[in-house]
Amino acid sequence: MIVDLRSDTVTRPGKGMLDAMMNAKVGDDVFGEDETVNELEQKTAHLFGMESGLFCPSGTMTNQIAIKCFTNPMDEVICDETAHVYRYEGGGIAYNSMASVRLLYGDRGRINPDLIEPNINPDNIHYPKSTLVVLENTVNRGGGSCYTLEDIQPIYHLCKLKNLKLHLDGARIFNALTQTGDHAKDYGQLFDGISVCLSKGLGAPVGSVLLGSIETIEKAKRIRKVLGGGMRQAGFLAAAGIYALDNNISRLSEDHKNAKALAAALKELPFVIKVMPADTNIVIFELDKKHDAEDFVDKLLNHGIKCNTFGKQMIRFVTHLDINTDMINHTIEVLKKIH
Repeated sequence: MIVDLRSDTVTRPGKGMLDAMMNAKVGDDVFGEDETVNELEQKTAHLFGMESGLFCPSGTMTNQIAIKCFTNPMDEVICDETAHVYRYEGGGIAYNSMASVRLLYGDRGRINPDLIEPNINPDNIHYPKSTLVVLENTVNRGGGSCYTLEDIQPIYHLCKLKNLKLHLDGARIFNALTQTGDHAKDYGQLFDGISVCLSKGLGAPVGSVLLGSIETIEKAKRIRKVLGGGMRQAGFLAAAGIYALDNNISRLSEDHKNAKALAAALKELPFVIKVMPADTNIVIFELDKKHDAEDFVDKLLNHGIKCNTFGKQMIRFVTHLDINTDMINHTIEVLKKIH
């Protein structure tokens, strides 16, 4: 038995998704002629109550395009210090947008108006211009922590008051919505841009959709072209995204249940000194000093369990649609035998 807990990006399309991909109607998307891409963009935009969408190869690209749409060179982006746009996108904010970053230290990656407001720069030539706030939902390094709509609304009001744009890195947005019970359509009233990833919890092989106003998405198309993200007969990939939206959102609660089972088992182990709350599908835990994280990963791999280190003495498990109850039980039994 192979249990791959490294990430929810490792999923593979099932038969239903593959059938949808192979039967997709396609055209040249750069010319706007791919029916399936157009359908995916419209479907996702409607789901979130936004005007328009743009299909891109990755969440990194949708985030970086959004940042470039909402900033100018010498501007400043405000985000948490754990944010994916800052830590895991190759320095793209500096490279693509020539903007600086103001890092905040939130609660498991979640920031609030009390943190944001003092870090908005005054209109002074010595400072970069604060123009954009980026939130991540769920927060990867926060162990899948998530914002509620109630958390986001005061941030939206502050951004409106201070004339800042607000972008959401929604890498695992449907995990957040599953946990909070909030509605996707309400998000469109709060954000200028939303990146919706299809290749994590929803199980599509490739792709994210950037959502925004018609004006924003027209600008985003030009930036996507420059970044090399203009795909041709991309409907084969977009069909997987449509299938994922239609079939794989409702089952995310199973991933959350499996993550909670792992977290509960880890808390009982003598060599685990801390387990982050497993709010969604990510479990991050800290080993005692007797156990080296890299060695721990190797021990699990010897039993067919794949996972990643996540910092000094830290390990991350991620549940997903290719993980079932038997795999979770097997992982727990193996963990209990480690000394």
